[in-house]
Formats: sequence, C-alpha cells, structure tokens
Amino acid sequence: MQAAPPVRATAIPSFTTALRAVESLLMRSGQRTARRNAWTSVLEDRRRAKDRVETQRVIEQSLSVRSVRP
Repeated sequence: MQAAPPVRATAIPSFTTALRAVESLLMRSGQRTARRNAWTSVLEDRRRAKDRVETQRVIEQSLSVRSVRP
C-alpha cells in the first residue's frame, strides 16, 4: 500500500492582498505611499469625529443631570 502524496495547503490571498498586488503593478511607490497616507488620514479623521460626538454626548448628559438636581 502506497502512502498518499502530501497535501499542500496554499492559502487563498485575501481581497486586500490581491488588491495590493494589483496596486503595486499599476502604481509607482510614491503614489502608493501617498494613497495609503491619505487613507490613514481619513481613518484618523473618522476616529476624531467619533470621539467628538461621544464627548458631546457625555457633556450634554452631565449638564442634564445637573439641571435635574435641586
């Protein structure tokens, strides 16, 4: 009886990995860096906006608690 040949598991690349591979073929390095920096800025702006909304909610909540107390 012969042993079965070893099975090679090759991971299927994620969509992000595939997109970056295509990006590296189509764009120069500087363009990739600029795009990634821009996206990082967008994510940071979204985080700051979320923090502002949360802070505003906490402030309004604390002011409403103070106005209820005698």
